[in-house]
Parts: sequence; structure tokens; C-alpha cells
Amino acid sequence: MSNGLVKAEIENLDSPSDKVICMFNPREYTFTKQNSWRENNQKGDNVGQLEFGGGAPARLTLQLLFDTYEAHSDGSRRLNQAGDDVRRYTRPLWDMMRVSDRRRNATSGRGEPPRVRFTWGSLWSFDAVIESITQKFTLFLEDGTPVRATLDVSFKQLADEGQYPRQNPTSGGHPGDRLRTVRAGESLSQIAFEEYGDPTIWRHLAAANQIDDPLRLRAGQVLVIVPPPID
Repeated sequence: MSNGLVKAEIENLDSPSDKVICMFNPREYTFTKQNSWRENNQKGDNVGQLEFGGGAPARLTLQLLFDTYEAHSDGSRRLNQAGDDVRRYTRPLWDMMRVSDRRRNATSGRGEPPRVRFTWGSLWSFDAVIESITQKFTLFLEDGTPVRATLDVSFKQLADEGQYPRQNPTSGGHPGDRLRTVRAGESLSQIAFEEYGDPTIWRHLAAANQIDDPLRLRAGQVLVIVPPPID
């Protein structure tokens, strides 16, 4: 693994020292947002009226791979020993679904699991609770010790943060910055026109995203959309 590879992390916000560093970054992730619309049907109408019933929190779903069959390191840091029980490294995720003593009401005794933060790099983070985990073991040692597991994890957003998750607070971003994913066939000038109403501001976008060749945009690339320059 390259020393420059940034690892995705899942942090327990109630206990920041409890953090899961992903052995392998997810190959993809999915955001889902749903709104509730109620149908108010009237006799004789072809189409009933729709009434907005409210929005549901956004969901982030992804799959993580943990493999301890061989030793892995991240630069100078050893992530695991060869042959370790993989459950040792996935258990902290399960702990983030258990009721936290720090969130237990002293009067009623009722509690809830901790808040967590999924972070990958410096561009964005997602504050949420873990809604579900499905763990599948796919490789074992001769004595039955599991050494490879895939986890399907679903996070439910804590608060509305607009179209995109907020920037990671450690990224050094500025207020007003946000993210945009490049779609197939888009150019910097087209994006500049849609974002600022002026296609000539594409140079500002290129500089903000350290793009040397504006003709080499690729679908799926994430751009930081920063406020336009003030003349």
C-alpha cells in the first residue's frame, strides 16, 4: 500500500479514541435521500394532489473489506499481524451499534448507541448513527479462525447539511465551499456556467482543484466548488 494513500475512518464521537481505520477503502458508496408525499385523491380528478409529508434523513451505504490472512501496514504503522482473527478488527464497528453508557439517562436508565463520523480524506465527512451492519466471513484458517470479512454498513444522517455532506472540519475548508461530482461529458466551462453563471470562471475552478489539464475531467471526479473571486 502506498504511503500516500488516505484511509477511510469511522470515529466514535462519544469516545474519539475509539476509531476504526479501514484496511481497504470502499470501492464505491451510495447516498440515498427520501421524501414522503401523501396523495390527496378527490373523486372525479385524474390526478390527486400531493402533500409533502416531510423528509427522511439521508443514508450512506458502503461495503468494507477486512483481511488479516496476511500482515498489512499503513506506512510505518502495522495494521494487523498475519493470521489474526479478523473479528478483532471489525468488533469496534459492532460496538458502535451498542448502547453507550455515556448516552444512558441517569433517571430512566434508557440509553442509545453513540454518534459516529465517517471520514475519507479531507474533503468531506458524514455525521451519523450506524443503522445496520451485515458481516460475511469468506476465508478461514485451518482451525476455523476467520481471516477475511466483508461488512455492508448503513449510516443514517444526524442533521440536514444540504445537497452534499459537510466538509471535514479538519480540512481547512472555507465557508461556502461545497462538492460537486462530475458527470459524463461535462467540461469545466460548463460547470462554471451552471455554478456561477459565467463560463469564463473555469480557470478559478481549475486553480481551486489543482487541475493542470482542464480537458482531462473524468466522470465521477469530485470538485470543490468555492465561491467566485471578487473583483
